[in-house]
Amino acid sequence: MMQDKPLASVFRQMGGGGFPLVVETYERGKTIFFPGDPAEKVYFLLKGAVKLSRVYETGEEITVALLRENSVFGVLSLITGHRSDRFYHAVAFTPVELFSVPIEQVEKALKEDPELSMVMLRGLSSRILQTEMMIETLAHRDMGSRLVSFLLILCRDFGVPSPEGITIDLKLSHQAIAEAIGSTRVTVTRLLGDLRQEKMISIHKKKITVHNPVALSQQFT
Repeated sequence: MMQDKPLASVFRQMGGGGFPLVVETYERGKTIFFPGDPAEKVYFLLKGAVKLSRVYETGEEITVALLRENSVFGVLSLITGHRSDRFYHAVAFTPVELFSVPIEQVEKALKEDPELSMVMLRGLSSRILQTEMMIETLAHRDMGSRLVSFLLILCRDFGVPSPEGITIDLKLSHQAIAEAIGSTRVTVTRLLGDLRQEKMISIHKKKITVHNPVALSQQFT
C-alpha cells in the first residue's frame, strides 16, 4: 500500500529515475529559496526545521509555517499547474539537511503513480493546517499570548515527552523565536523569564521544556 509509504522512500524512488538524490545542507539562518525565485525543485526535509514566511512590501516578514522532519515543501507550482515563482521565503530555522528533486521529475512520477499524489496531498494538508495555527498565533495582539501559542505549536510538532513534561526538540535562540512571532529579542527574553518564574517552562541547553501544556494553554484563554 502506497499510503503507508513514508515520504522519504517516495522521494528516494523519484530520485531513482537516473537522477541521484542530492542531499543539501544549510546552516541556521541560511536561505533555501527567496520569494520570486523560479520554482525548479521540490524539497523533502530530512533533518532540522525550516521556516516558511511571507515578505510584504513594508519589509515585514510573517512566519506561515515551521516545518519539521519528513515534510515536503516547494510544491505550490505543481498545484497551480504552471511554473510560478516562489511565493515564500524558506530559511533554515535550525541546521538542516534536505533532498531536492527537479520539479519535472516529480510531475512525471505523479503522472505514473496516482497514489503518489495522495501521499503528497497529505503532506501538503498538514502544512496548511500548521499555517492556519500560525495565523491564529499571530492574531493575538498580546505578545505573551502569541509566545505561549507558538510554544504550544512547537510542543505539538517538535515535542518529545520527558519526565518534566514536553521538551521541544529544537535548540531555539531568543532571536529565532522573536523572528517567528514578529517580536523583539528583548521582549521574548522577558516573557520567557516570566514563564520560567511561574514554573511553566524550564530551559536547558537552549531546549525549552513545557511542564504542563494544558496549564500553559489556559494562561491566555
